[in-house]
Amino acid sequence: METNYPIRTEEESSFSNELRLIPRWSIAAAVFAFVGMEYLFWVVFPHESHHHPPIGIRLYLAITWGLLASLYMLMVGYVSNDSPRRGMSTRIWIIICLVMPGGIGAVLYFLLRQPIISLCPACGTRVQSEYHFCPQCAYQVSAACGNCYRSVRITDLYCVHCGHDLASDNRPARLHAFSD
Repeated sequence: METNYPIRTEEESSFSNELRLIPRWSIAAAVFAFVGMEYLFWVVFPHESHHHPPIGIRLYLAITWGLLASLYMLMVGYVSNDSPRRGMSTRIWIIICLVMPGGIGAVLYFLLRQPIISLCPACGTRVQSEYHFCPQCAYQVSAACGNCYRSVRITDLYCVHCGHDLASDNRPARLHAFSD
């Protein structure tokens, strides 16, 4: 019996993991911001102005500004959960995102954010995600080719960059578990 399950790519799963970083309070704030903008465009602004723009323009502006306000709140929530896992100051980046107009703070965050930081299982030192070895105890924290020292998957038999036979590297026992 053959079943057809959709194959998840690495990009899809990492995108969904990133979406999970948006906290519930941020989603609630985004909904509130959207509803607030709609209220402004459909209730407050028409009563204050004697000039009424055509319904199409008003609809376009109301939805556009509502979506922008919602996106702004979602970005602030994302930054509040993403910055700690990168070793960055949450308070400073939230203030920057809120104070800088037009989403410039969020753009700056994405341009300047640090790599994800994890802890070394051997000594507990904070290690950046692109490191293969802990800088304090030399514990191998990710699989790397013994010839060119580039990243490889644990299940690879040969390095995709230089063709080196990875079985000859005498990898640690914790990495050998996936070789069979």
